[in-house]
Amino acid sequence: MDLHLLKIFYTVARLGSISQAAKELQYAQSNITMKIQQLEKSLQTTLFYRHNRGTVLTDKGSLLLTYTEKIFHLVEETEAVMKDDQTPRGSLTVGSMETTAAVRLPTFLSKYHKAFPKVDLTLKTGSTEQNIQGVLQHEIDGAFVAEPIEHPALLQKEVFEEEMVLITETNHPGITSIKDLQTRTMLAFRTGCAYREKLEHWFHQEGVIPNKIMELGTLEAIIGCVSAGLGLSMLPRSVVAKYIEEGSLKQHPIPHPYEKVKTVFIYRKDRYIPASLITFMNMLDSEVKS
Repeated sequence: MDLHLLKIFYTVARLGSISQAAKELQYAQSNITMKIQQLEKSLQTTLFYRHNRGTVLTDKGSLLLTYTEKIFHLVEETEAVMKDDQTPRGSLTVGSMETTAAVRLPTFLSKYHKAFPKVDLTLKTGSTEQNIQGVLQHEIDGAFVAEPIEHPALLQKEVFEEEMVLITETNHPGITSIKDLQTRTMLAFRTGCAYREKLEHWFHQEGVIPNKIMELGTLEAIIGCVSAGLGLSMLPRSVVAKYIEEGSLKQHPIPHPYEKVKTVFIYRKDRYIPASLITFMNMLDSEVKS
């Protein structure tokens, strides 16, 4: 199959417009139309529905798009394998939950950067769900996420175990039961956060419905709002320890089995692992064991 035709098809599918694809690829619009027709004739199927505002993939077009993405990833991987002399270099993009990135990773990433300066290391933060999708879609090479992870395309390595605590403003009375919390506002990251799911599961199991769940986008916002008395939250103790010690937050224990959450590093099972990622995971193993 002609990779050039597939590139044109992919560009039209991605942009949803033949004219936009022609502009991006710097071809005449008529040339793009001819190439798409050539591909459709070769495959003996219609790939796009045309309308006034652009193009829409047919069912067969959507199927071809899936295979095209796999083909391009395989081509890129083949080129990387051929060029890889087992010297850590090139780009390495790692995803992480914001809490892990804030507390667990700074020292480790600094050590890795100093040991392998030819690696262009990038850290992207997001929820566990966002990081999983990033790895599956080849957007990031690996990611730190919260268990449980069950996906046939992913491998995982356990790296940390977090002790979870409830945090409130300092003058909040002691919490003896989860029912003490149902009139309070829960402060949490957006849907897809594993810690939020753990908290919601705990509430559900106890038959308690929180008064309100307020979504906040950053760790600093959650901590600041809890300290100000806006509501309470559940976070790893490692993240909030300094705030508890300085007296700006108060912690409350969480009962079993909700008090522990394991952090794992995930990566794709079916892709070639470059030297940059191998050394990253080897150094990670050493850090965990030390």
